[in-house]
Amino acid sequence: MTLANRSRTTGQVPVPGARLDVEAASRLAALALSSIGRRFPHKLDHTMARDADARTPRDLHPSFHGSFDWHSCVHMHWTLARILHRFPDLSECAAIEARFDRTFAPDSIAGEVAYLARPESASFERTYGWAWLLKLAVELDAVGVARWRRAIAPLAVAFAMRFIEFLPRTHYPIRYGTHANSAFALAFALDYAQTTGDVPLAEACRAKAVEWFAGDREAPARLEPSGTDFLSPSLIEAELMRRVFDVPTFAEWIAALLPHFVEAGPAALFTPAKVTDRGDAQLVHLDGLNLSRAWCFHSIAAALPQHDPRIAIARAAAARHLAAGWEGLASDAFVGAHWLASFATLALDG
Repeated sequence: MTLANRSRTTGQVPVPGARLDVEAASRLAALALSSIGRRFPHKLDHTMARDADARTPRDLHPSFHGSFDWHSCVHMHWTLARILHRFPDLSECAAIEARFDRTFAPDSIAGEVAYLARPESASFERTYGWAWLLKLAVELDAVGVARWRRAIAPLAVAFAMRFIEFLPRTHYPIRYGTHANSAFALAFALDYAQTTGDVPLAEACRAKAVEWFAGDREAPARLEPSGTDFLSPSLIEAELMRRVFDVPTFAEWIAALLPHFVEAGPAALFTPAKVTDRGDAQLVHLDGLNLSRAWCFHSIAAALPQHDPRIAIARAAAARHLAAGWEGLASDAFVGAHWLASFATLALDG
């Protein structure tokens, strides 16, 4: 199937409940394994300085060369790690473990680290891929297989150091709802820092979160979404700041950011996005938006004080968005299949 092909569907896929269950985990694992194992088509983020730099994705990235692009390959590995952690007896786990033994072979990860050391790779995958690699490292730590954890560590440290070096140099956040979104990257980087005890990274992330977002008021959420968003700029900001603030401060802050939340407003934020063509690589982003909104709405509900009326509103919005986003998993178009399982996993179990 080419990227230009329009989507077909394989039939209705029952929407799971609000949590990841065995049936959903099995489907998501199968999607991730299939995507990771597919080398082409592939979209490289690769700066070349000489003829010899013209190489195949597998040569450039011995660990993460499937699933259409590097960052999707990384976060589909996270999907598998999360499922392995949660459902160690799932029938797909043997295939996941075999895949991980190949991906996290020390020589392969060393090749990824060497790629980062190229001067031309200074901005490689900044900051979306950086964040997902750290997210993967956190999940591998939870899985607890020492050889995988040891293997990923040098690559995770390299990306953590990139965050520490880069954040003081950048003065303005990127707020739009695609890969470069600053709040998304800070959220996952902060999770890694807290898990590993990386104090410099944690301090750098918190400082930027406060500098960029603590004073935000009345987000223009009525203008969401843009045509290719897979993140909500306002909700992903809240997803970050719930990590930074205590419960009362977060409740007060989000009331200022989204003052009409208690009324399920603005309607554009609480209404799932419509996806008109799941065979279009950009338009299918809106399936991811619905799933990431579901993830953020669930997280916001969990971060609010007990009995806050916004909890029920957030949970209802999460359910609507999950049902809408889950429809994208019925499509066999690779432009969605190579990444949506990760966002479905976040929505169900993030």
